[in-house]
Amino acid sequence: MLAIEQPERLAVRDLGSQTPIPGGFISGTLRGGVGLKQLRTKAGLTTREVADLSQKIAVAEGNQEHAISHARMIQIENGKSTPSVYKLFSLSAIYGASFDAMASLYVDLQNLAKRQIEMPPMRTRLADFSVYDNDRPVSFPVRFDPGLSLDKTNFLPRMVEAWGDVPAGLLAHLNLRQARYGFIGLTDYTMFPLLRPGSFVQVEEQNAPPERVVYRTEFDRPIWFLELRDGYVCSWCEFERGRVISLPHPLSPSRTRSYRFPQEAELVGRVTAVAARLVSHPPPEQIARPPKQS
Repeated sequence: MLAIEQPERLAVRDLGSQTPIPGGFISGTLRGGVGLKQLRTKAGLTTREVADLSQKIAVAEGNQEHAISHARMIQIENGKSTPSVYKLFSLSAIYGASFDAMASLYVDLQNLAKRQIEMPPMRTRLADFSVYDNDRPVSFPVRFDPGLSLDKTNFLPRMVEAWGDVPAGLLAHLNLRQARYGFIGLTDYTMFPLLRPGSFVQVEEQNAPPERVVYRTEFDRPIWFLELRDGYVCSWCEFERGRVISLPHPLSPSRTRSYRFPQEAELVGRVTAVAARLVSHPPPEQIARPPKQS
């Protein structure tokens, strides 16, 4: 087994409990300033040296918002001032820390994806669940049950024989699958009931099919994700004569729409997987009647 030595990381501590805080996150402006002071001390710099270095970055960037005065630096470390994104940029460069690590001194980035899911948009859009901490371990199946049969429906925990922890950043570099993810808006009934509002779809890059393709069933027909000038649409499509025709499900209240291709509609890719709730949320009686689309 190859042992990989992880780079040394700063253990940011709660001054009250003297206990390392997972992920380096410190809640509150005062603790955020303490974390920055610890980073500066570890770098062996004085506040005046940081101020001088930030001025050089401001000149290089052509923006004085990147500069941090000596007095402002003291206020930030004492918790009396919160640095702007420009100043966090400078401190990230000076201390050799990632921008995400700097921002996590003030906000808990682990909750970002959770908050996105809790407040789903009404309209269909692409979703971004970027990994903010490449060193954070993620449970990943490393050995499957040798008797596993993919022909039958199964429960994932019973399919995996052994789980292991791998850095989240490693999964990105493995390039397991070129895919993006989209969210079907809560008022988007274009492909209902095949794709329910609130579903997550996996979208893989794929070229448009040749014209006049005949499909035997609705399940054989590919579902495409299109980017429009003012949003997105996820539906069956027909590509012909420089136009793309968005075809809704026959049971959908939506209408057929036509766009100039690719001037008015660009092809993001083909939907290859979907995760959907089988029970409506909110309940059906609380959902407003979907508007007719022109």
